[in-house]
Amino acid sequence: MSLADLANPTRFLAFAGRLIPWLASLTVVLFATGLVLVARSPADYLQGETVRIMYIHVPSAWLSMLTYGIMAVSALGTLVWRHPLADVAARAAAPIGATFTALALVTGSLWGRPMWGTYWEWDARLTSVLVLFIMYLGLIALWRTIEDPTRGARAAAILILVGSVNLPIIKFSVDWWNTLHQPASVFRIDGPTIDATMLLPLATMALAFTVLLATLHLAAMRNEILRRRIRALGLTAAGAAR
Repeated sequence: MSLADLANPTRFLAFAGRLIPWLASLTVVLFATGLVLVARSPADYLQGETVRIMYIHVPSAWLSMLTYGIMAVSALGTLVWRHPLADVAARAAAPIGATFTALALVTGSLWGRPMWGTYWEWDARLTSVLVLFIMYLGLIALWRTIEDPTRGARAAAILILVGSVNLPIIKFSVDWWNTLHQPASVFRIDGPTIDATMLLPLATMALAFTVLLATLHLAAMRNEILRRRIRALGLTAAGAAR
């Protein structure tokens, strides 16, 4: 099945229905494996047991940006390629991205308290992630405010693309400014600075979270397509009744 075939909502629903159970099973396996590796990983010599927050915080932060990246590509699909499922993909991703961003902010605050002595600091990385969370909430509100799906899709796509300038700010804020947040320790040109005993469980948890995102996104897209069909049927029935 090609990508062009998946542009058909009926074919996409059938494809998602077959794939979601497999992705859900893989998610469970990866999380079970990851949690075992996390339990067996050593405590940090400076941070102690609080370092285990990393295994939730880092994947959540990564997915908060990845989800917005998916929405940015979907926005291009709406404005440039007129893909019939582009707005469905963006709208389905927004609540998921907001959840991961909120989880990253909460776990980051819990991790920051013993390390920095405060739950919150108007640090460049923290502030830019907070802006990302507000962007997610604003987009969700926009979709719910505009009744016309076409107008809502175009308005949301424009706002998504404008907000995408925040992604490189989040990524490189620790390099551009003096921040409390530590610099990148995994994706580095000279290789990761994390020991393998911590890198393996972190990578496993990151993969588990990523597969979870794929599962939730497909399920949310399927629900959005069905919701739109029900709405269309309701409008047709209302028009016929008049």
